[in-house]
Amino acid sequence: MLEFPNCKINIGLNVTSKREDGYHNIETIFYPLPWYDILEVIAGSRNGKSSQPDTLHLSGITVPGALTDNICLKAAALLRKDFPEISPLTIHLHKTIPAGAGLGGGSADGAFTLLLLDRLFELGLSARELTTYALQLGSDCPFFINNTACFATGRGEQMEHVSIDLSEYTIVLINPGIHVDTGWAFSQLTPVIPSQKLNELIKQPLTAWRNLIKNDFEEPVLRQYPQIAAVKETLYAKGALFAAMTGTGSTVYGIFAKDAPKKMQWENYPLLRIIG
Repeated sequence: MLEFPNCKINIGLNVTSKREDGYHNIETIFYPLPWYDILEVIAGSRNGKSSQPDTLHLSGITVPGALTDNICLKAAALLRKDFPEISPLTIHLHKTIPAGAGLGGGSADGAFTLLLLDRLFELGLSARELTTYALQLGSDCPFFINNTACFATGRGEQMEHVSIDLSEYTIVLINPGIHVDTGWAFSQLTPVIPSQKLNELIKQPLTAWRNLIKNDFEEPVLRQYPQIAAVKETLYAKGALFAAMTGTGSTVYGIFAKDAPKKMQWENYPLLRIIG
């Protein structure tokens, strides 16, 4: 069974408080984008021993870390605790979305593994149940269960639909090839509850977002990494209506009038993707 996990961007990201469990409460707008990994899950014999290990084959962009720590394998093991009928799996994952770039590619892979296994083994899990499992894999994972634009709070698992459609624009994604440590990024912040919620600010015209919507991580990250700040400046210089870093970085995106970026000359960045 085949699926295509997509990426996301954050439109605004406020860190509002630190929780007793060590995580942080946030508020953000998650917006899905059509940039995909390729995920295939093949079930072994239903009569096979469930103690046999799952097998993961990776291709495409290199995924850092040990193979056994891959989120797809973690998702399979998580479900198998409650559903031992899940037979040994062969998983093929072709990566095109870079890891650690603020695009949620790994989170999407984990969430889509849950969705595939639910269908493949006819587990009958509800969206709420799948979201609960997804949160155990990572804070961004629950978003990819519903995978529609939403206003997210809590760790990111409390979601409400927002009416936002960027299909009439072109989005340019640039990653300068810098890894930003998430733990370090959080350590640079003092959580603050914003005076206006993002789900209200997002209703303003897109041309007003520049002065209204911010990502709390930008100030410390752009100060520490001037190359990332330069990417954002470049996007605005080329006419972006709105530009921002997604997640804790280092990917920066710009929202442009339709087709405008395709007529422009772009520098040779390690990653540049034009969507729309």
